[in-house]
Amino acid sequence: MNGNKLAKEDILYEDDSIAVCRKQAGIATQTARLGELDLESALKNYWNASYVAVVHRLDQPVEGVLVFARTTESAARLSRQSAGQVMNKKYYAVVMADASMEVGKENTLVDYLRKRGKENISEVVDKNTKDAKRAELVYEVVAVKEILLENGNNIGIAGGHVTANKLYNGIPSDKMRPEAVERDAGFRKQIALLRIQLKTGRHHQIRVQMAHGGMPLLGDGKYGSMESKGYSHRMGIKNIALCAYGLEFVHPVTGEKMNFEITPEGEAFTYFPVNS
Repeated sequence: MNGNKLAKEDILYEDDSIAVCRKQAGIATQTARLGELDLESALKNYWNASYVAVVHRLDQPVEGVLVFARTTESAARLSRQSAGQVMNKKYYAVVMADASMEVGKENTLVDYLRKRGKENISEVVDKNTKDAKRAELVYEVVAVKEILLENGNNIGIAGGHVTANKLYNGIPSDKMRPEAVERDAGFRKQIALLRIQLKTGRHHQIRVQMAHGGMPLLGDGKYGSMESKGYSHRMGIKNIALCAYGLEFVHPVTGEKMNFEITPEGEAFTYFPVNS
């Protein structure tokens, strides 16, 4: 987006009934704040239209695929799909790795969340808590890699091996034993790429559940741990490491099955070869 104008490449599909767009990180899906950029207004400007309906949303720091309706009939049908879990939303996330993670393994998280509206946050609570809602997601560990940092800078990453051509006492780091590099570098940590599918749609669900499970998303200043925030800063990650990379739904008019995928662009994803 340039100003509040939508770039043509951000529109993945459009017809008279719907539009499928890529939302860049940092852009609001919809806003009531005067002067703030948002995708809904950009689409109205793009078509010079008075009506564009938001069917589902992404948090402002999150990038990903969204479908918008151009008619009231399409809006109603798509909203029913979203509420009834007919609409399939797929996510990639980069998190601080848990020691028990196994590549290729699927895991399920079930928690109960309560939204604190005034503060715009959600929290994990006991299931008997007033206003608590069940939240479920499934995540697959796609890859785990080790980060090596020195003096606040990222100098290498690999699947368990140091590859940066950095000198320690005159010796390239990739020629040193891992324990020697760890002693000299001081900062070693594993991060993981996850593929996530939501089974429920709760406020900030992925961010809250992953943080509660000890796997906070990189770049998440709201729910991240002190450790994840520190590593994110050292790695130069400014945007939250979450991308709604895939969206499947049924066209509200033609009945055709629609499937759209994008490649994540956030800084954290440069550490993994993600091709949707």
